[in-house]
Amino acid sequence: MNPDILILRDPRESMKKCSLTPIRGRADVEFVKYDANKRCDATGRILLHHEGELLSEADAGMGLFLVDSSWRRLPKLLERVDGEPIRRRLPPLLTAYPRKSHVFEDPEPGLASIEALYAAVRILYGPRPELLDGYRWRDEFLELNPILD
Repeated sequence: MNPDILILRDPRESMKKCSLTPIRGRADVEFVKYDANKRCDATGRILLHHEGELLSEADAGMGLFLVDSSWRRLPKLLERVDGEPIRRRLPPLLTAYPRKSHVFEDPEPGLASIEALYAAVRILYGPRPELLDGYRWRDEFLELNPILD
């Protein structure tokens, strides 16, 4: 089974630094640009969120919903989401992405968007190594998280 992935992307985030850029154009991934005047429907989808229940294989078959933004802006983007997506969290994983914020402290368990997406797809549908093609820190991420191999 192929994943059905919807990504709400904050246009304030730099495309040059975006870890999701290499997966643009894939048939199973839809990007929606955040717009304060529009709504995004995430009905029946799993929202990767640090406050949800643990994601498991039992959740397979539902679409994934990922919000690509800074932690600081996440609540604002979620205000424009309809459908009350089902919140699920990933198991403890380590990021390889060199995060650096000058205005806000990133939470310790935070991952780059592509890392979170890869981990969720791996749990739900099995390995999809092609999701990490083009991700500069691919090898480091997989070495830090052997449970994903």
